Amino acid sequence: MDIEHQDDGWEGVALRFAAIRSDTGHDVIRRWADSLPSGGEVLDIGCGSGFPISSSLVDKGLTVFGIDASPTLVSMFRQRFSRAQVACETAQNSPFFNRTFDGVVAIGLMFLLSENAQGKLINKVAGALRPGGRFLFSAPRQKCEWKDMLTGQRSVSLGEAEYALLLAGASMQLTGTYMDEGGNHYFEAAPWSTRTERD
Repeated sequence: MDIEHQDDGWEGVALRFAAIRSDTGHDVIRRWADSLPSGGEVLDIGCGSGFPISSSLVDKGLTVFGIDASPTLVSMFRQRFSRAQVACETAQNSPFFNRTFDGVVAIGLMFLLSENAQGKLINKVAGALRPGGRFLFSAPRQKCEWKDMLTGQRSVSLGEAEYALLLAGASMQLTGTYMDEGGNHYFEAAPWSTRTERD
């Protein structure tokens, strides 16, 4: 799916998506959040209704900013977090609130974008991270392609090796990986200047 049109098909299934979204990944997000400063600010790209990713971050005492291309999901996010800032924008067109963040998450989003758009998003995220910031995104560890079950749109994972190269090109490095109870894979990255003890 082209990043400029990442909402294609999603607005039409927004209510169904929100209804079937489980709390899978909740524990991964909470563990990742422990690496962020207390009260830090996190951007949730493709925030959906805010459950379970943003809600897990809020529970950890973090301030969440959300962006999503679906008006329905953005409305649900606003209802869930009345004090949080959220914008109805695509990942590519969003100015990311014209600020930087302690952390950025893109869960269930990266592989919905075209190969070229994924690289552009990684570069854009690099520019939105504060010194010592963390980036977490989900994608299968292996290179693969499939059809999204809800929208029928093409999904593609570039694989760990290619993601490592794209991150390096954006002056970031892979600092860790996670797997949730559903077998979904997560990549953690940080700017090269960030020192970490993670494997």
